[in-house]
Amino acid sequence: MYFTDRGIEELSSRRGEEEFTFEWLAEQLRTFVDLNPDFEVPVERLATWLARLDDEDEED
Repeated sequence: MYFTDRGIEELSSRRGEEEFTFEWLAEQLRTFVDLNPDFEVPVERLATWLARLDDEDEED
């Protein structure tokens, strides 16, 4: 188990039943980066990966 899995598990257990929009998620990511600028690159990579998930399906 990766260290980050604990955070993912906590997120799932605490908020797993909630619904949200990608607009809300984008705003939370912006706020997180504003508060934690050292994480700008990983958050950018995650956001880009999420945005392009459908592109990978089209290539198959």
